[in-house]
Amino acid sequence: MSSLIPRLTRPAFRKRSPAGAQLMADWPGIVGPALAAVTQPLRVTSGTLTLGCSGPVAMELQHLAPELISRINAHFGRVAVERLRFVQQAPAGVPRPAPRPQPVQLPAPVEARLAEMPAGELRDALAKLALGVYRKR
Repeated sequence: MSSLIPRLTRPAFRKRSPAGAQLMADWPGIVGPALAAVTQPLRVTSGTLTLGCSGPVAMELQHLAPELISRINAHFGRVAVERLRFVQQAPAGVPRPAPRPQPVQLPAPVEARLAEMPAGELRDALAKLALGVYRKR
């Protein structure tokens, strides 16, 4: 078995090192949710971690580099990363802002019925429901 394992794993490890795969899987736990939302680890080669991030974030990460490197190495329990390299790229999975709903004009009979009701939570709820119903038409 010991002679077969290196021959089987070498092609896979050329594409992605075990440290790189583990780093990508554990990234939010290593750097925290705030940094994980704006960065994405791309690859680890020869002790250099390449991070994808937007331009303004790269400047902040340069100042945090020693702390990030120590966090990453503490996670692995050995020196796996010595340097950081930044590539300008928006991280995958960044949600786009939802489009604002278009204003809806309720039909006159619906407006009249709502106006007849006494003011309160029920009237507000029905008005909100009517807006939702007529928005989809």
